[in-house]
Amino acid sequence: MFLSRLRQAGPAGGPEALVVRTPVELVEACRSEPTLLVVLDLDSPRVPALEALRALRAEASTRDVTAVGFFSHVRPERGREALAAGCSRVLPRSLFVKELPALLAPPPG
Repeated sequence: MFLSRLRQAGPAGGPEALVVRTPVELVEACRSEPTLLVVLDLDSPRVPALEALRALRAEASTRDVTAVGFFSHVRPERGREALAAGCSRVLPRSLFVKELPALLAPPPG
């Protein structure tokens, strides 16, 4: 369901969303495609988000990719952990949903 929300919020004809399940897949995907934004569900039981962030930041070719994480408002520690692991920005899920169109908008200029 969330992937469909991402696709709806993004610009028409904009970049494709790619779902990865492991840190290795994330780094490989960012290496092989010009990546503008990585969105991480910090509470996902299927994807180790903090490990993925650390792997992304450890690789010179992916170190500067913007990573935005979202978390449940009842688990603010996840946001702090993600920032420490290299997340560019963290937001509670409700705020993330509101800001999603702006996050996915093409950069000005």
